[in-house]
Amino acid sequence: MSGSTIANRYVLGDRLGSGGMSTVYRATDRVLERTVAVKVLAEHLSDDEKFVARFRREALAVAKLVHPNIVQVYDTGVDAGRHFIVMEYVEGRSGAQLLQRDGALEPAIAVEIAAQACAGLEYAHRMGIIHRDVKPGNLMVIGGPAGGPAEMTVKLADFGIARAAEQTRLTQVGSVVGTAAYLSPEQSRGEEATPISDVYSLGVVTYQLLTARLPYEGNSLAELAIRRENERPLPPTSYEKKVPDALSKAVLRALENEPEDRYVDALAYGAALRAGLEGIAPASEATTRLVDQRSTAATRVAPREPRTPTSPARAARPRRTSPPPRRPASAPAKPPRRRSRFASFMRAVFAVILVAIVAGLIAAVILLATDAGQNTDLGRYLSDNFDQSVDAFKQFIQDNTGQ
Repeated sequence: MSGSTIANRYVLGDRLGSGGMSTVYRATDRVLERTVAVKVLAEHLSDDEKFVARFRREALAVAKLVHPNIVQVYDTGVDAGRHFIVMEYVEGRSGAQLLQRDGALEPAIAVEIAAQACAGLEYAHRMGIIHRDVKPGNLMVIGGPAGGPAEMTVKLADFGIARAAEQTRLTQVGSVVGTAAYLSPEQSRGEEATPISDVYSLGVVTYQLLTARLPYEGNSLAELAIRRENERPLPPTSYEKKVPDALSKAVLRALENEPEDRYVDALAYGAALRAGLEGIAPASEATTRLVDQRSTAATRVAPREPRTPTSPARAARPRRTSPPPRRPASAPAKPPRRRSRFASFMRAVFAVILVAIVAGLIAAVILLATDAGQNTDLGRYLSDNFDQSVDAFKQFIQDNTGQ
């Protein structure tokens, strides 16, 4: 394909690299007269309409990322059935190439590469974009170790393609989306990737740059997942004595299985790496300064001390249990309602009237039966009793009304 022209604008030159998803060429932009890199998607992906649609959508989103530590995307399109992305041309080596050539890097060089990658990730995360495929091959290093950390520029590449591949559940023989060794535990479980997932992946890269080894090795994603659940990685100091102990601890914290046990974001990880290189333990001054700079009220959990490598079995994490449900407090006994004085009075009146009616009926019956109208003794008796009943009634009313 070298020598051909894409979109009547980009003249392809030497092939810079290739993989299962794409091939990258150095090219010349005839309009702007500059050197660019053109990534052409593999043919089997170009036939997947859903993948192409998502890939184009992600590429357009990544094109909005303008940061010194991110490879800039200039253009995207399709020409004669070939889907392509035009990117900034970076004249340097990838982290994978440096590892292949030099093996373990000097701690200062490894920290500079990882810290600059943290700056690029933090910016992308703030813009709402997660990389999902952080690995040495996607870190482009300009300058190289010989010139020292001060002469280096690191740029993150390949945003977007991992997202599109992940959503289409692309599978390839011998590989998974986001190379298995660098996938976070939550991604391995099939959960949605988060910014903290990128921090884990960069932690694996940092470990590898310091030791030329992976924290976990396995022949499959399942084997790696099992080892992550049951083992703890050896500290980088176990392989390279030049690595400061504080830096070793800073890297191990990024490799915690649970996202909440890692750093709160990529910027915090970068700060911890630089502090660790100076012998400052992670999550001390570095994290405190970060909180002050952002003026946030969010609290951060103090890091757990990494487990010693002598005990390969990972201690079981206690399950979080919810507190037992509270028993509803028994309602205080309601004080007996005081009866209304008026209600009591009315009941008494009713009772007296009822008694009077009954007494009257009895008296009437007696009068009729004995011709009491002419019996003055009986009449006087009833009259006296009636007067007594009235006096008793008056006294009852006074007692119940307080009058």
